[in-house]
Amino acid sequence: MNSSARMEEREVLRVELEVLRQEHRDLDEAIRALQGDGKGDMFTIKRLKKQKLNLKDRISQIEDRLFPDIIA
Repeated sequence: MNSSARMEEREVLRVELEVLRQEHRDLDEAIRALQGDGKGDMFTIKRLKKQKLNLKDRISQIEDRLFPDIIA
């Protein structure tokens, strides 16, 4: 893979990372709102928390690709 293709792939990953981070923040706000007003049912809150956890895993995977640990 040439350097321009690698740079393009990294840029796509950065954009995807930001989108996923925003989705994660949005889910966090939704969960807090449902828990705060006491009107959210536990099934919905549990489902949103699971989605949030899946997003966190995907965020970690992309971060690992963008910023690999280099042991010197």
